Amino acid sequence: RARYQTVCQLVEVKQHFIENLSYKCNTLKKELRDAPGSTTVFSAAIMELFTQDLSMDDLAQLPLDDLADWLQKKGRGRFKDPQDLAKTIQKAVRTSYRLDKAVNQSVDIVLSVFVREIRGLEKAIKDLDKAIEDLVQAIPEYQCVTSIPGVGKVYAAGLLAEIGQIERFKDQANLAKYAGLFWKKHESGKHSRENTPLTKKGNRYFRYYLVEAANSVRHYLPEYQMYYRKKYQETPKHQHKRAIVLTARKFVRLVDTLLRNHQLYTPPRSVIEK
Repeated sequence: RARYQTVCQLVEVKQHFIENLSYKCNTLKKELRDAPGSTTVFSAAIMELFTQDLSMDDLAQLPLDDLADWLQKKGRGRFKDPQDLAKTIQKAVRTSYRLDKAVNQSVDIVLSVFVREIRGLEKAIKDLDKAIEDLVQAIPEYQCVTSIPGVGKVYAAGLLAEIGQIERFKDQANLAKYAGLFWKKHESGKHSRENTPLTKKGNRYFRYYLVEAANSVRHYLPEYQMYYRKKYQETPKHQHKRAIVLTARKFVRLVDTLLRNHQLYTPPRSVIEK
């Protein structure tokens, strides 16, 4: 739960960072998002670039090769095309409005504070992850959950910590209800409402780890990827959010089965035959 709370703090600080960065370079987030193979504003190199002493005009006039070399050095060679990234950044800088000098100085101070806070919280999460990985090995059931492709020790620990003994729950439906993964029925005569909100009355920590684990699992198991895509295409609104929550609901059944039967995950027979 301490990890979950730290993650929530990190999300909030990142939101504040984006808000203040938009004052300084209001088109940067959009340009990075639209550029193919680009990065995010939370890249260590990008955060450092926009919190150093260079003004926006300095960045706009910096030779492209120099900026590309700087990005590649600070990014430790991780950028596939530093030249393209440098062009994207300079385009955002040139198309953004300019702040008054005093206002710009204030924004720079705030951004620097948020960067330090982001780095501190990210380190805290890494330390918590290491501690969780050390502790979870003493839990017999963790092998059942980590046998599912895409579920690591941290997600497994989060699930097991909130579930406790699986025998506490009558069945998988009861387990899903405990997480708040159920929907109220909205019906009037023969009419059934299509858009029904999630209740969210259950254990928010358990729900968080179910959703995060399901989001990871769908990248490893074709069955979950197909289910996610099907649910994604069923509605034009809140597509990812709806699809991943429904995928998490499906994932509950798998977790319940493995823990209740004390067994490891095995692929469906059709997958094995292929």
